[in-house]
Amino acid sequence: MRGFKSRLFTTVAALSLMHSAAALAEDFPSHPIEVVTHTSPGGGTDTTARLTALVMQKELGTNVVVLNKKGGAGSVEMSYAKNKPADGYTVMAVTPTHLFTMMRGKSPIGIDDIKGVARATDDPIIIMVRSDSPYKTLQDLVDAGQSGIVKWGGTAIGGVDHISAMSFADAANMKVSYVPFDSGAEFAAALGRGDIDAAGLNISETQDQLESGEFRPLAVMAETRMKSLPDVPTLPEKGLDVTFSTVRGYIVLADTPKDHLDILEKAMVDGMQSERFQNYLTGIGLDDSSTANAEIWDRQLRTMYTAGEKTMRKLGLIQ
Repeated sequence: MRGFKSRLFTTVAALSLMHSAAALAEDFPSHPIEVVTHTSPGGGTDTTARLTALVMQKELGTNVVVLNKKGGAGSVEMSYAKNKPADGYTVMAVTPTHLFTMMRGKSPIGIDDIKGVARATDDPIIIMVRSDSPYKTLQDLVDAGQSGIVKWGGTAIGGVDHISAMSFADAANMKVSYVPFDSGAEFAAALGRGDIDAAGLNISETQDQLESGEFRPLAVMAETRMKSLPDVPTLPEKGLDVTFSTVRGYIVLADTPKDHLDILEKAMVDGMQSERFQNYLTGIGLDDSSTANAEIWDRQLRTMYTAGEKTMRKLGLIQ
């Protein structure tokens, strides 16, 4: 009888624990969620994060707040998140900057310590030349870089513009002289003046030049063609496995329970289909293909990381 009671107690206790675990899963989220960014209020990443927080809040029925943890090219933000429980209540807003910080060993977390939740914007880098450039096609540009040197404009050394340009040059076996500028607007203007031969630019910053015909897009650094540029081929189409975007998306620590991650993913993906968020995308020259689920986003993060790390090692920027 005593053995029966013992087994009964054990069974009841196990069922109680299972019920408690299920209740905890069903209750997520039971308190506010933090979306942490590495930028100051008002910037593009911050604006995207605040819109994402609003649509998440509506989907989840709980408060979602944005915290700005600026500094160290994302390292301050990642340090903050690393010291929080891996429970889904702390979500990091990330860009390629975070990946490069990880590559340099300047972050407390690495690529294997994170999981993608959802992508909010995907602004692929587009290889562009002036409309009067002698380079009519991507092959023309590649041929020029194989027989000589192409002068290429971008922003800071070690940033996404630099790494994407040198990754393309390496894949195409061509020579590129990289010219850094302080901003995208500056090197777009330099391209317009003819001071540089080519540049990797985003559609969000060159809509006017593309519409007026001032710039000619040669290829997109993406897996699929852009809806706004359906006739422009991708680099993979041309046999060059190079994809880089000015992306903004969300990650959590890798140990976050899958059921919590799934809830976050659904709230983001569904919320980003709202009219409010889609109007935001349209306003910056993008469309609904910018958003993506956890599987696609996580794969993209790792693809960019692998390509970036390979290029940075070749350039001697990391050991």
